[in-house]
Amino acid sequence: MLFVIHDTFITYVLEKAYIAKNTYESPTKKLQAIIKSFVQVFDLYKPHISVFYQENVYLKSNYEELIKAKRDQFKNIILETIREGKASGEFRHDLSDEITSMAILGMVNWTYKWYRKSGEKSIDEIGDLYVDLIMRSIVND
Repeated sequence: MLFVIHDTFITYVLEKAYIAKNTYESPTKKLQAIIKSFVQVFDLYKPHISVFYQENVYLKSNYEELIKAKRDQFKNIILETIREGKASGEFRHDLSDEITSMAILGMVNWTYKWYRKSGEKSIDEIGDLYVDLIMRSIVND
C-alpha cells in the first residue's frame, strides 16, 4: 500500500517534469515549470505524502528500489536541466550541479511538513516564491 501511495504522487511529478522538459527549449523555463509543478504535488497529494513519510520505515526493500528508481529519474531531470542551463550560459558555472539539484529537492520536499491549504499563501504563491528564490540563486546576471 505504501508503494501505491508513493507511486501516485511521484508519477504525477515525473509526468509534469517530462512535459516541461519536452515543452520548453530554455533551461530557465524548464526549471521554472518543473519547480511549479513539483510544488503543486503538496496541495494535490498532501495526505498521501504525509502518510508515506511517516510510515516509509515499513516499506519492503523491493519497493524501496522501485521508489528510488523513480525518484532518481526526477532528480536526473532537474540535474540535466541545470547542466543544460550551465552549457547555454543561462545558469551560473560556479555552483555544483549535484548540490544545486539536491538543494532544490530538499527545499521543495520539505513543504509537506508545513504547508496548509488554509495558510497565509496559496500553493501557487509558494511555487512563485520558490521559483524566485531558486532562479535568483542560479541564473547568470
